[in-house]
Amino acid sequence: MIGKIKGKLTELDGNVGLIETSSGVSYEVFLTASALTKSKVKSNLEIYTFLHVREDAHILFGFETRNEQKLFKLLTTVPGIGPKTAFNIVSFSKEDEMLVAVRENDISYFERVPGLGKKTAMKIILELSHKLETEFELKKMYLSEDDKMVIDALVSLGFKTQEARRILSKLPEKLTLEEKIREGLRLIAPGKKQV
Repeated sequence: MIGKIKGKLTELDGNVGLIETSSGVSYEVFLTASALTKSKVKSNLEIYTFLHVREDAHILFGFETRNEQKLFKLLTTVPGIGPKTAFNIVSFSKEDEMLVAVRENDISYFERVPGLGKKTAMKIILELSHKLETEFELKKMYLSEDDKMVIDALVSLGFKTQEARRILSKLPEKLTLEEKIREGLRLIAPGKKQV
């Protein structure tokens, strides 16, 4: 198993890089977005890798950090998530944000990843909640129209979607739309004067 490669990035085609090691061997590696932003052609890089062996090909996936690599491996344990899909998710995600999305049962976070639908997002959250020992709550996955409006209102005021969802989960369900927004703002910024 090839776990790490250190060498010079000699060519780049999309997200596929050709990395030449000191021994003169060049490896073709799929690189995550974070690895690509920190690498330029002719620069030296050191990346963690995962070798996916198929009947017709050996594919190397490259990651900027060990945590990205671990997250990729964790995603491949989800039934129906293959290496390419897992790599795509890691490429479009930040580790801490993804873990928060799993804890908050935030389907919309995963739906932003190209090629992922609602059912796959739900499966990822369910499986990773179990593996990461977080609580899975089905009711958090389906938001009422009022709850969606509360989140939209908080996001339009400059808060992150995940923060808005976290606040929403703390609000009593019986509140009206206006009360939820007002209470949500109070919880986010207790020191600020509410209008």
